[in-house]
Amino acid sequence: MKWTLKKFQDLSVQEFHDIVQLRLDIFVVEQDCPYLDLDGKDQIAYHLFATTDLGKTVAYTRLFAPGDYYDEAAIGRVVVHKDYRQEGIGFELMSRSIQQIESLFNTKTIRIGAQQYLRKFYESLGFISTGQDYMEDGIPHTYMVKS
Repeated sequence: MKWTLKKFQDLSVQEFHDIVQLRLDIFVVEQDCPYLDLDGKDQIAYHLFATTDLGKTVAYTRLFAPGDYYDEAAIGRVVVHKDYRQEGIGFELMSRSIQQIESLFNTKTIRIGAQQYLRKFYESLGFISTGQDYMEDGIPHTYMVKS
């Protein structure tokens, strides 16, 4: 697995295409949830993604500086291709995302908007629910913070 971190302007057209394809495959098709994926925030985010030896993008997150999305640094659009979910890539993706946030923005405080069914997964990474639950595109979510 090859891990890459890039700002939007440094992504190749092919890399951005593959990232959006993965996001749409999971968030729109698999979760049967039509929503506006291109929200104008890709341009201000760092993009962390994993590719296989054959160049297939299989895991991805967006990373935001404090103030860019929430008051705290943030991780969003967390996605792992369904064929790679039982291999620990989700945990590695989030661990690497946390490390990058700490390094890039010199902070340990990170906010996420997590799908509620993944609460225990995020708790295993040190995130704590704020108790602020909400619905997003028909899917129950909760805000969680790691400090």
